[in-house]
Amino acid sequence: MTPLIAPSLLAADFTKLHDEVDLINRSDADWLHLDVMDGRFVPNISFGMMLVKAVDGICTKPLDVHLMIVEPEKYIESFREAGADVITVHLEACPHLHRTLQQIHATGARAGVAINPHTPVQLLEDVLEDIDLVCMMSVNPGFGGQKFIYRTLEKTKQLRQMIIERNLPTQIEIDGGVGLQNAAAILSAGANVLVAGSSVFKADDPLQVITRLKQCGQETLLV
Repeated sequence: MTPLIAPSLLAADFTKLHDEVDLINRSDADWLHLDVMDGRFVPNISFGMMLVKAVDGICTKPLDVHLMIVEPEKYIESFREAGADVITVHLEACPHLHRTLQQIHATGARAGVAINPHTPVQLLEDVLEDIDLVCMMSVNPGFGGQKFIYRTLEKTKQLRQMIIERNLPTQIEIDGGVGLQNAAAILSAGANVLVAGSSVFKADDPLQVITRLKQCGQETLLV
């Protein structure tokens, strides 16, 4: 299976935002990943609805919006109106997760749930049928450029087995420290969406890196 590649805008050069988004438009990437941080759920602040709306105006790819915020239910409609196609909330930030997933679906967006490195996948069992995308954090959320936590591979295998047993179409996205050095192992574990930030935007040839990440899925099938 050819994976979906979602470059993370957090690693882009914001002084050349239009050019960076245009690069993604011209690339083999499937989505553009946007990390929204509030300085409360995670120790950093990134951007909000206004930037998502601005990016939506120039991006030809679906916007994969990852809400690293407390009380995301207050902002779901606003992010959908700004252009989000996929809206992902954190399990750890949602005391009423099932209700929040229903809220996302009601806007017409796809619903994602992110889990932090310490969170077991078994906590998703009661809502898995309602989730379109599980975002497995393979670094501690809040900052780009961190090293991949390899325990994520075992968690990915466990989650893929849960999805297979229920015959669900749920996608598994890996976010954090993803690059050419580990993409094949991640895909072999059962993931099918790769979020790549620094490995794409800091590369000498970002377009080539995106293409090679997609090709890792075909190489995995040959193993």
